[in-house]
Amino acid sequence: MPNSMTAFAARGGQGHGHGWTWELRGVNGKGLDLRLRLPDWLPGLEQSARAAVQGRIARGSLTLGLKLVRETGGAGAAVLDPQALDAAIVMLKQVEAAAAEHNLRLAVPSAAEILALRGVTDNTLPEAATDALTAALLADLDALIDDFAAMRASEGEALEALLRDHLVQIAELVEAATEAAEARRAQMAETLRTNLARVLENSEGADPARVAQELAMIAVKADIREELDRLAAHVAAARALLAAGGPIGRKLDFLMQEFNREANTLCSKSQSTPLTRIGLDLKHVIDQMREQVQNVE
Repeated sequence: MPNSMTAFAARGGQGHGHGWTWELRGVNGKGLDLRLRLPDWLPGLEQSARAAVQGRIARGSLTLGLKLVRETGGAGAAVLDPQALDAAIVMLKQVEAAAAEHNLRLAVPSAAEILALRGVTDNTLPEAATDALTAALLADLDALIDDFAAMRASEGEALEALLRDHLVQIAELVEAATEAAEARRAQMAETLRTNLARVLENSEGADPARVAQELAMIAVKADIREELDRLAAHVAAARALLAAGGPIGRKLDFLMQEFNREANTLCSKSQSTPLTRIGLDLKHVIDQMREQVQNVE
């Protein structure tokens, strides 16, 4: 079955002196657009994470985020740098003084906000600890991608049911159009005879090839059999794509353009109120189906 491009997954874990939360969000997109929001102090994490996602997801606009918090008292816990702290406090006083000169009152920073300033605490981990943490994070990322793929498959199952229902409606409307075209046969025959007589009355001295061309155009404008056959063929092609599964979104989107083209031509050729009504209903269902197709991977 096809996959939906809309999904969300989150996964938390802890180890190696840290706690973390992964989040992966996806919406529809023309190709694969992956945005990463990861800590920049873990060597190789971004490249490995990007490769892991790209190896499993073919299409969609994705955002992968990681919130990483160091546990207090654990191995490799942050160490306060007294000199950096003194420098930060001096700079804060200078900022307060400059603000006072402009009659501005600043909120007093909390201890946690001061500790969060770059350099106040030493967050450096030994290389072995960094490698172990990165390995644990990537193992959890694999499980996150599993959850994300499962949600895409679940959404895709519901999406496939909607698309198949739309195809049933289109097939029924094509059948109704075939019946309406048959019902208007006598009327169209009379219209064709009238148009033919009009052309022949004004054909004296005309180029025989031009007359034949005009007669052919009249016949073509009255015939919708080709459009109905193409619509039926498109229904069969769409069902085959759904049965094949996989990344079929682009193919389905192209097919929807063909559906719409044939429906437009049918309306322009209808020359019949019932047939025009069916053509408009067709366009409505096709538009609904095309909206759903935008979410197919």
